[in-house]
Amino acid sequence: MADEYFFALTLKGKNSEIWDPEAKGAEDYQGGHKLIIKQALLGPEAQEGEVNVVQVEAMTWKDSVKIPIATLKAGGPNNQVLLDLSFPDPPVTFSLIQGNGPVHIVGHHLIGSPMEEFDEMDELEEEMLDDEEGEEGAEEDEDEDEPKAKKAKSATNAKGKTPVKNNSKAAKK
Repeated sequence: MADEYFFALTLKGKNSEIWDPEAKGAEDYQGGHKLIIKQALLGPEAQEGEVNVVQVEAMTWKDSVKIPIATLKAGGPNNQVLLDLSFPDPPVTFSLIQGNGPVHIVGHHLIGSPMEEFDEMDELEEEMLDDEEGEEGAEEDEDEDEPKAKKAKSATNAKGKTPVKNNSKAAKK
């Protein structure tokens, strides 16, 4: 399971901030890193009426892309924006391409091995299958007293059709 940590940075002027946890002590944190950005907001010291535009540079499945993610204006209702952005691959560069800020960006940094998560999911699926098999065995014991034709009718798929392997007509042929 992934460990989750609070993430925050502040952009002022023309500075850029780079999120690249793998460049800083990769040996300490084995596994995947994921950044989730939830909000961008202007600091109270931002100049009234000034428009601030936050740009992010990140990798897509084949190359790098630069795109604005927030436009904020001090002194009005647009001084913050809720976001739900996920960056599974470092590095991610945040820049203020217009305005002087400060713009605070907050979210979550997830650290965890994708293989660990798959192992846990496999274990859960196995437990669920074991539980279902146990329930089916109990139902079969109860159904032994009922006629076989009744059993075939109760075994239907999601569309209400009887599967061929349980169809009593197909078994007689």
